[in-house]
Amino acid sequence: MDLLQILILAIVQGAAELLPVSSSAHVIVAEKLMGLDPTAPQMTLLLVMLHTGTMFAVIVYFWKSWRAAYFSSAIALRANALYVITATALTAVVGLLLLFAIKRLVAGSSPDFEIEHLFGNARLMAGALAAAGLLIIVSSRFPEQRDDYLSLGRAAWVGAVQGLCLPFRGFSRSGATISTGLILGVDRRRAEEFSFALAVVLTPPVIAKEAYRLYKAIGGSAAVDSAGLFHSAGPSLLGMVLSFLAGLVALKWLSRWLEQGHWHFFGVYCLLASVVVLWIG
Repeated sequence: MDLLQILILAIVQGAAELLPVSSSAHVIVAEKLMGLDPTAPQMTLLLVMLHTGTMFAVIVYFWKSWRAAYFSSAIALRANALYVITATALTAVVGLLLLFAIKRLVAGSSPDFEIEHLFGNARLMAGALAAAGLLIIVSSRFPEQRDDYLSLGRAAWVGAVQGLCLPFRGFSRSGATISTGLILGVDRRRAEEFSFALAVVLTPPVIAKEAYRLYKAIGGSAAVDSAGLFHSAGPSLLGMVLSFLAGLVALKWLSRWLEQGHWHFFGVYCLLASVVVLWIG
């Protein structure tokens, strides 16, 4: 990869991961257009760093509002911690059950099958993008709530829907979780804060998984150029910084459109993007 390719991927990943438009679908399309192999160890290392950059962007952007809402008192901390833990547990249950079901249906429980084998399927990505777009548009039609009420049941529903996003590249995590909160009657700002609180909990396991894939590629393949991988560490760090900056811009954009009633535009974009993915694929 040259620096221009890293710049493009960092901006695409940093912006699309936090906007409700599916970063995975956009990154995969960008990689295909640039002729890059998404399974290469250098690409895996870059992906780890880009995820790290966007995670720090979320923490920096929401820290002040989280501190006011989640850490204002011991009661608030316990209640919100329970919401996050419950939602994350439901995400794990739903996501793992879906992964197991897909593995049974597609590969007959083959031990060599990985869900990543389906990531490049244009029809699946296009269908997931269209589904996310429709969910966003539907949620935008619900009247705005004037309170920030979030119950345990609502948190559980948000977490369960987040679990549906795990196996399907194109089904935006932020789009699905914020939309679910809006449909359930959660205030827009509260739905956004809770969605990205879940993202901070979910991102470290994703980073660990990608890091493990990189470790297996290095240890299990004599063809891996360790020197080339070492030299790609510097550009990957640059990519992390760029994805951090792109993530901050994307979060400001998302918050502004959500609060100004422009949430449905993201849904329209997802529908258009699904057509583009089908065409390119």
